[in-house]
Amino acid sequence: MGDSLITVVAIFLAAILMFIFPLMSLAERTDDISSLAVQTATTEFVDDVRTTGKMTLDDYEQYLSDISSTGNTFDIEVLIQQLDENPGMKTTQAEATKIGENLYYNMYTTQVEEQLYSKGRITLKEGDLVTVTAKNTNQTISQMLRNFFYMISGNDSYQIVGQHSGVVSVNGSTSKN
Repeated sequence: MGDSLITVVAIFLAAILMFIFPLMSLAERTDDISSLAVQTATTEFVDDVRTTGKMTLDDYEQYLSDISSTGNTFDIEVLIQQLDENPGMKTTQAEATKIGENLYYNMYTTQVEEQLYSKGRITLKEGDLVTVTAKNTNQTISQMLRNFFYMISGNDSYQIVGQHSGVVSVNGSTSKN
């Protein structure tokens, strides 16, 4: 009886070592590749907005298409902080870039999407800040296996994320191309 129990345990351990761990490794590698693709797409999108001074509906939809091509679903957070230069408050100061003199007004994801879908573009000016974050909302195979074997579970856990931000370096044109 003792020999058969040891044999069953040995077969079970061999199956785990031969099949489960390589599967977990492959699944984590897939998540790493997806994460790299999402980070690259996010960086390119934000850098394009920064260098052109505008965010267009076509660029935004292309970004969404690029990150969706990984086979995952994402929660996208877009934050645009628009610099409000109030010249009336700077009557004693000649330099517009002094700290504490300028105010930023925030536009969040829903406001950004609303303006993109209604007007087709958002025109930004030099000094505005753009931040984009994409987090996966679905559970990947890697997350399911990890939750099963390590008993780590939670709704707030995400594996694939891309985040980038920057300062707009040019004034966007108001003419349509």
